[in-house]
Amino acid sequence: MQNHPLTAARERLGLTRRQLADAVNKILYPDPGQAAHSAFTANYLGKLENGKIRYPAEDYRTALRIALNADTDDELGFRRRDINMRTKGMLAARSNRYESPATGLSPAAASLTSDAIPLMSLLGPPVVDELPRQVSQEHIAQVLEAAEILEQWDNAHGGALVREIADDKLHRMSRLLEASCPAHLRPALHKALAQLAGVVAFMLFDAYHHEAARQRFTFALRCASIGGDWHQRAMLLSSLARQAVWCGQPDDGLTHIEMALVRADWLTASERAMLHTVRARALAKLGPGRAQEALAAVGAADEAFAHAAPAEDPPWMCFYDDAQHHGDTAHALFDVALHTRLVTESSDRFAYSVAHHLPAYLRSRAISRIKLASLTMVQGDPLEAVTIGNLALDDAGPVRSLRAADDLRALHRMAGPHGKLTEVQELRARIRETVGAVA
Repeated sequence: MQNHPLTAARERLGLTRRQLADAVNKILYPDPGQAAHSAFTANYLGKLENGKIRYPAEDYRTALRIALNADTDDELGFRRRDINMRTKGMLAARSNRYESPATGLSPAAASLTSDAIPLMSLLGPPVVDELPRQVSQEHIAQVLEAAEILEQWDNAHGGALVREIADDKLHRMSRLLEASCPAHLRPALHKALAQLAGVVAFMLFDAYHHEAARQRFTFALRCASIGGDWHQRAMLLSSLARQAVWCGQPDDGLTHIEMALVRADWLTASERAMLHTVRARALAKLGPGRAQEALAAVGAADEAFAHAAPAEDPPWMCFYDDAQHHGDTAHALFDVALHTRLVTESSDRFAYSVAHHLPAYLRSRAISRIKLASLTMVQGDPLEAVTIGNLALDDAGPVRSLRAADDLRALHRMAGPHGKLTEVQELRARIRETVGAVA
């Protein structure tokens, strides 16, 4: 059922859906950084106007009234629906009482706490999405928008908190493959689903659901191949390599990254830099015997990144900026420094990464800071390491990443030899408290 009053109110002001969404977000989030992560998008507004969502949250209704110069919700077509006839009947039966004898509450308040209404019925019937008769460009745009929103959340907060929501979204949207799709849109649909599946897979990886992550990465890789996108293929193989390295399988990671580097001349400079960086991380994890190869791979990554041209990169490569490059190469050099006597630039690169990461990439900054604190600790400067570690814990507070939690555990272990220092004891206690919250 269309919400005609809402559409009419928007059109009276000559606003597009995106313009109204931007106006609402400015009211909801005066801080542009927060507004960038808002779930109130043009797509969400479309669902309101199409009647798919009939009664949004109170803060959304308030912001819409302000943006559209409306005095009441009713002017914008927002009316509460009856829960069901049974509930309506029970409320009517009680309407002649001013308060509940048992609780002393008004009828409205008593209905909120009453157990006479079956609990699960308050949620309504399960929602089953109907397939469209034919896939359109708008459906593909919705898939891409979902990928963008979930990736923004993942970069800022980690994948552990909303992985189930994200995976459910992927399952729902992947059903578009079962619908009729015009031939000219099939590549775009597959590429959009590859992007969404890649984001969801990384969230599952971050939450340590490794087998599910591998399956989603494989699904994404197949979609990218069907869509004919070599850039997506390289990105997904690099993600599989990162996961393999993290899981203690650097040989598998090296295999994935060598596959990604096939026809590297088809990739942008930023993409080649990213792949050489992941290759360096895999080589460094293979032990001291591959340390020189790891250093050479870092050199190749630096050489490629020197020619980076962001305007040439696909949209999903926006994360691989100067700060990310320094942080990723520092990870490889970190392992070389720990397992050999070679002097590396790991500390300097981590410090640069921490100083230059944008707020949207809070998880990356937190992990780089934790690693910098760990390296500083083992290099014999525990007081400086404590300072860095406490800043890392400040960053890690809102992040729900099991990878970050494991890095904090490693910092806790590395601080052990300096455990007699009061400052170190306090840092280790704070780590235990934080890791307990994340685990």
